[in-house]
Amino acid sequence: MKPVKEAKKYAKTLINVVGIDEVPRTLAELGVIEETMAKSREFRNLLVNPVFSKEEKDKVLKLLAEKIKLSENSLKFIIHLSDNMAVTALPEIIRIATSIYREKKKRAKAVVMTPVEITDGYSERIKTSLEKLIKRDIDLEYVLDPSLLGGVLVKVGSTMYDSSIKGQLRLLKDE
Repeated sequence: MKPVKEAKKYAKTLINVVGIDEVPRTLAELGVIEETMAKSREFRNLLVNPVFSKEEKDKVLKLLAEKIKLSENSLKFIIHLSDNMAVTALPEIIRIATSIYREKKKRAKAVVMTPVEITDGYSERIKTSLEKLIKRDIDLEYVLDPSLLGGVLVKVGSTMYDSSIKGQLRLLKDE
């Protein structure tokens, strides 16, 4: 089975098992596991390496779950991924599950790039305008990019809205 198909299958299963209302919490917990795997080669090897027995893996995961207060569903999911040698697909599973969750909740993520910090009032105006434009609730992420010179660049999915000075100069150059 191809990794992307496998990740999609696991992501759909995760959402069905935990329920749509528990998805944000579960994804946050899985994100902690992903981060721990990235930081600790030993932990990653424990989950991936077939040298370790299922009992050893389960024991360590249960201790970790108690320490970081993982939900039962998250623990079972990680154990399941580890047993099926699919735990390396966790970043992709999280990405796909997040996408499925947003689609089901009629939400979208917008990345707003600005050359300077923006105020809360301006942030609300951007959010309101984008929600009207795409007819969905928006989760905003801000990225500082001094190369824009002024204005904003907004990316929602694969659509870009560019009102930056840099973008306007590029258009002028093209003309």
